[in-house]
Amino acid sequence: MLRVGSIVLRVEDLGRQAEFWSKALDYVPREPITPDTDFLLLRPKHGGGPNVSLDTMRSEVHVPPRIHLDLYADDQQAEVDRLKTLGATEVQWSGRPVDADYVILADPEGNRFCVIDAA
Repeated sequence: MLRVGSIVLRVEDLGRQAEFWSKALDYVPREPITPDTDFLLLRPKHGGGPNVSLDTMRSEVHVPPRIHLDLYADDQQAEVDRLKTLGATEVQWSGRPVDADYVILADPEGNRFCVIDAA
């Protein structure tokens, strides 16, 4: 049997991205960041769910991304607003249906994710 253990995001500024994703998801680092840290696992502070790992291996942002996170929210607008205060930006896409139940955001380095209305 397989299960998702960790979703890995390539990042340039490990400290900034760790701060963003920790606050966005209410996750905590498995170990402290040091000057030599080039890979960091973030895990849920409470409960289960997959880990999110940050890897400083150089890569290019693909538009549209080949893979992205769908984050489910009970109060979509409140979460979108909160994520924007953390540094996320909204991504406009001409192909988004008028009645879409998702908002496309990008983290501070341009990694895209969607906030889905789960209500």
